Amino acid sequence: MRTSSLLFSVILIVLLFHSCGTPQPDSEQPNQETTAESSVENLLLKDHRPVSLYRGNEHPVPQAAFPVIDMHSHPYAKTEAQLDEWVKTMDKVGIEKTVIQSYRTGAAFDSLVRVYSKYPDRFILFCGFDYTGYEGDDFGPAAVQELERCFSMGAKGVGELGDKGKGLFYSRPTKALGMHINDPKMKPLIEKCGELGMPISIHVAEPIWMYQPMDAQNDGLMNAFKWRLDDQQGIVDHDGMIKILEDAVAENPETTFIACHYANTSYDLSFLGDLFDAYPNLYADNSARYAETATIPRTVNRFYSRYADRLVYGTDMGMGEDMYRTTFRILETADEHFYDRNISSYHWPMHGYDLPQNVLEKVYRSNALKLLDLVP
Repeated sequence: MRTSSLLFSVILIVLLFHSCGTPQPDSEQPNQETTAESSVENLLLKDHRPVSLYRGNEHPVPQAAFPVIDMHSHPYAKTEAQLDEWVKTMDKVGIEKTVIQSYRTGAAFDSLVRVYSKYPDRFILFCGFDYTGYEGDDFGPAAVQELERCFSMGAKGVGELGDKGKGLFYSRPTKALGMHINDPKMKPLIEKCGELGMPISIHVAEPIWMYQPMDAQNDGLMNAFKWRLDDQQGIVDHDGMIKILEDAVAENPETTFIACHYANTSYDLSFLGDLFDAYPNLYADNSARYAETATIPRTVNRFYSRYADRLVYGTDMGMGEDMYRTTFRILETADEHFYDRNISSYHWPMHGYDLPQNVLEKVYRSNALKLLDLVP
């Protein structure tokens, strides 16, 4: 009897030990497998950062195939030291000249002239339009006078003008909300640009996704949501903005226009192609739309081959060495399915256009030399 009692006690102690030391299946403590499942299930699309596993198509381009004229940049360098560093980067990657789209007039433009005149052979300044008093019937003469003054200070063109649907708002210090590039009040300024040989770089609209509902069907949602325009009241829509650009180009055949970012027609480049066919005074830059077009490399290759005389290279994405090299890789190689988070916040991978050498030379420099009247 005593032996049985002792054995029962030992068994009870063992059971209690295992019960306390080992979590039971219905315990609230999560195991590693459950935690992993939960983290994936709760992953937000904006936090998805896939890494391409495809191998055998990595062809970095440390330097462009030809000396490049970057037709779309901004005054990123704020100090002399930053400017010096920028020039060193340009030398490394093969950027011969950079066009600074300043937006500015008056004293603000003059201050940029002083800063960037340290490298007169490397930087070209574009000024803005002075919209002061644009609401009045007497607008025009003073703005033309300021344009001529900026030209005398070295401005080679005007830009970047900007209109996403509410009016011209990029120029500083004064915006012209409610007035578009095709407004009759703009005619004297545009005609003066033609007389002075100053091309006008203008940003119209935004990629089509920004105008569409922010829902599960929006193809470019990850980037579109940041720059959304679908919730803006009284805004001119995408088609309307392209029509405004066309009106201005058609009404001013003696003035050269450069539509920034492919006129934001990346989703259907035939719109831009039709404008090229109709108006010889229209060009376009490819700045800051590499991610939008690197999804359709064969279409883009055909487009560049057909309109090689009307396209120019631009960045609009800072002054980083890696940024430049990614743009070269997209333009020059046939690489497939790669990512670069520095120039893209879309969910899709990018693919190279694989452009031929004769097209690259025109896009990188020949067309820009013509536009800037720098051809010997």
